[in-house]
Parts: sequence; structure tokens; C-alpha cells
Amino acid sequence: MNRVLGVDLGQARTGVALSDELRMLAHPLETIENRSAEKVARRVRQIVAEKEVDCVVVGLPRHMNGSLGPAAEKAQQFVEKLRSLISCEVVTWDERLSTVAAERALRDAGRKTRETRGIRDQVAAQIILQSYLDRLNG
Repeated sequence: MNRVLGVDLGQARTGVALSDELRMLAHPLETIENRSAEKVARRVRQIVAEKEVDCVVVGLPRHMNGSLGPAAEKAQQFVEKLRSLISCEVVTWDERLSTVAAERALRDAGRKTRETRGIRDQVAAQIILQSYLDRLNG
């Protein structure tokens, strides 16, 4: 079974997480600086090829009432761009509160907010991906 890649698309940075080969656990992988959506999409394409990924899960930021806003529209545009670049499946996944959960997890681990800027996005991607994997295996 090939791995699954999780993506937390942010305004300044994009976090990426990768599943294990059994698709049971998600692990933080890297943070991509968002200079352009094209650059982020190209880096994701490289990771998909290097890590033998057959599904990419992109977090879809919804409002608490479930509606979609400008950030969700950007995520959907990114998904369309990604689908044109890679041949594997690309799906969206509800990411409500993933960044808040990531910040809380890092704070609980004793990390200061300033220290976590780079890894916070990876942990948010890990939370999104783990949620998807749990549903897949549930």
C-alpha cells in the first residue's frame, strides 16, 4: 500500500505530513514557504513522486457553521492546480480547528509559540491526515 500525504495550506506556510506504509499513522514531514501556489504545488508533486504517494489530502478550511469562505476557495483552487500536475487522487478534508489543535499540542509539549512557527503547520497537516486515516481505517 502506498502512503497518503496530508497538506495544510496556509497563507504564509504550508505544512505537509506523510502516513506510514500501513496508512495507520501520520507523521510531520516539512514546511513549505508560500511564495506562490504554483511553487507549493510543484513541491507537493516532488514529494508525491519521491515518497510513492497515491493520495493527497488537502485541508479544507470551513467556518464553524460548515460554510466555505475565501480560504476554502483558495484551497479548492490549489486542489484543482494540483490535480492538473499529479496523477494520484487528491481529496479535500474538513480541517476545522486543526491549527488550534496543533498549537495546543505543541504548547502542551512545552514548546513556546515563537519556537513552533515552522513546525506548527506540519503538526496541523498531521492532524488533518490522521483524521482522514482514522476515518479510512474506522
